[in-house]
Amino acid sequence: MRKPALILLAIICFCLNVYAEQANNRPLKAIPFTSVQFKEGFWKSRLEINRTRTVWHTIQKCEETGRIGNFAKAGGLKEGEHQGIYFNDSDVYKVLEGAAYCLHNQADPVLDAKVDEIIRKIASAQQEDGYLFSFNTLKLKNDVNQRWRDLKNEHELYCAGHMFEAAVAHYRATGKKTFLEVAIRLADHICSVFGPNGKRAVPGHEEIELALIKLYELTGQKKYFDMACFFLKERGNANGRRLFGPHFQDHKPIAKQEDITGHAVRAMYLYSGVADMVAYTGEKEYLQAMERLWESVTARKMYITGGIGVQQSGEGFNKDYFLPNAQSYAETCASIGLALWSHRLNLLYGDADYFDVFERVLFNGLLSGVSLDGRKFFYVNLLESDKGKHKRLSWYGCACCPTNIVRFVPSIGGFIYAADNKGLYVNLYAANDADINMEKGRLSLSQETRYPWDGKIKLTMNPESAMRFTLRLRIPGWCRNKPAPNNLYHFVNETDDVFTRVSLKINGNTVEKPEIEKGYFCLERKWQKGDVIELILPMPVRRVGAHPNVKADDGRVALQRGPIVFCLEEQDNGTGLGNLHLPGDSVLTAEYCEDLLGGVVVLKGKAIEHLGAGKYEPREITAIPYYSWNNRKVGRMIIWLLREALNTSDP
Repeated sequence: MRKPALILLAIICFCLNVYAEQANNRPLKAIPFTSVQFKEGFWKSRLEINRTRTVWHTIQKCEETGRIGNFAKAGGLKEGEHQGIYFNDSDVYKVLEGAAYCLHNQADPVLDAKVDEIIRKIASAQQEDGYLFSFNTLKLKNDVNQRWRDLKNEHELYCAGHMFEAAVAHYRATGKKTFLEVAIRLADHICSVFGPNGKRAVPGHEEIELALIKLYELTGQKKYFDMACFFLKERGNANGRRLFGPHFQDHKPIAKQEDITGHAVRAMYLYSGVADMVAYTGEKEYLQAMERLWESVTARKMYITGGIGVQQSGEGFNKDYFLPNAQSYAETCASIGLALWSHRLNLLYGDADYFDVFERVLFNGLLSGVSLDGRKFFYVNLLESDKGKHKRLSWYGCACCPTNIVRFVPSIGGFIYAADNKGLYVNLYAANDADINMEKGRLSLSQETRYPWDGKIKLTMNPESAMRFTLRLRIPGWCRNKPAPNNLYHFVNETDDVFTRVSLKINGNTVEKPEIEKGYFCLERKWQKGDVIELILPMPVRRVGAHPNVKADDGRVALQRGPIVFCLEEQDNGTGLGNLHLPGDSVLTAEYCEDLLGGVVVLKGKAIEHLGAGKYEPREITAIPYYSWNNRKVGRMIIWLLREALNTSDP
């Protein structure tokens, strides 16, 4: 039975977020997904596929594999043993988080009822003191002495974190308290077990840190924030325990860490939590650590797709500039984690460089993780498929990536806009209508665009009354002739200064030399109803080269247009992909193909194939967006092409 005091606490918590709002030192505040509605375009179609196919597919798989049934068994609703991996609870939570976003984006009574049904099963598995982890309840017969016994490996806290995120999303999307009450009881139990005066330990797989801060931001209960800070600051400090080591980012205190190391997903979740913490505490040593570690990733250990992690390194980071294409790991979860961390750093610094990485990940290494029909997935995202054996699967025994995709895609509305006390930031270009509470009043904003296929963006402003503020429009790095931070990648042999061709108009009048700050056009004025901003970002086809220390890409180029990285598949280009050379004077054209791969831009041009023995032959090539590969047939794929062929005049 739930205690009445706990229920009262839960109700009070919904009304309290004053502390969270006042104490937040983050310069920018993300506009929540609940303020954005998508219109026809790139993202609306993907959200609809996610809602109608991916969510239901993952629910079905969670039922078939016993993931949902584990809760019913732990709650005494049915008989049976635990099925699957010990951390399978987390998959159900992530699916529910994705379903919650979907319910906001589109009313769906059937999905709503299914979510309520699953939540009831989860609630039934919760113990009297708030503990909830189906594996221990079933396998260990809920022996309280066996709880929290192997934090390095068992993922109890990791699962709890995903529950907190799901419960917060569910409440924000639906207003229902059922799931949040379960989360609050578990969070209270964790706060009673861990801390300076309790168990001094950290989770082996990070995630709960950022989730506790989300719970704090919703409820205003500072103990959740304090618990997150404890886990973060305890990391790398022995305090009577044996450190887990570099693979777990537990080799030294976070504030003293200099180079990114270990398991990529764990690292991304950890540092996302740190970024959330310093948004409130402002601790400079942690801010400086975030700057060092983000530079370590993006300047030396990130693939051109935004993927991170190498197969030989235990799902994690290798030495600087070691980025083999056919041995990439680039786990989908790691890409999602890098996007989450980059977004948080953008909110901390208001610098477009951070969001440039978010965008690179989003349109390439992240979207590649799900098929166009929404029912097949990549766990590993190779940058080169030598033998054509790599293919998407409908499910995995460890299903963290499919269930991460199902929650991230429908949350995309929460990444488009951010605000500070001076105005509004537009970070991502997508067709949508937004209703935003500004400091000076309410603003309705409509965005029309075919981005990422077209660089034309039209924004219509409709403040409830005339309002003076600064509108900041992100100029993507690829348009500022800056394909990646810190020179890890660069445009090759270009004379075209694309940035000089960017066009900006307000109400039909050209804005000459707009102010630029940290990668944003800054437009400060008194905005009236019906004001129209037109931004045109040129999208030529670009050749990209890698830093000379990236030996895997030495003497090679990749193709990019706008934010999209392209690849070549065998079925469009025949065999011999590895022998293709792309001359510097080869003209590459872009063409939108509505009936191909759900509607994509393809690149076409001429290359030269080296046939051996000094023989070369011209070849027509077709490149497709990397995220869309492996959606037709299984075959070879490459991103990096050889540059100029040698002795092409040989007979």
